[in-house]
Amino acid sequence: MSMMDKIKNMLKGHEDRTSKGIDKSGDTVDDKTQGRYGGQVDTGQDRLKDEFGTERRDRPPQS
Repeated sequence: MSMMDKIKNMLKGHEDRTSKGIDKSGDTVDDKTQGRYGGQVDTGQDRLKDEFGTERRDRPPQS
């Protein structure tokens, strides 16, 4: 079992908290870099959410 599989198993059932953590981490990076890498941070957040399955497809994204 790979490390990514272990992480996914630990996060299973906590999708909302995982999504909030990814968003908060990205916001922290944006603050520390004064928004210079905003596009890259957003892309990273989206990829993490896709990888961990935290975005629910049946509801619109929250602002």
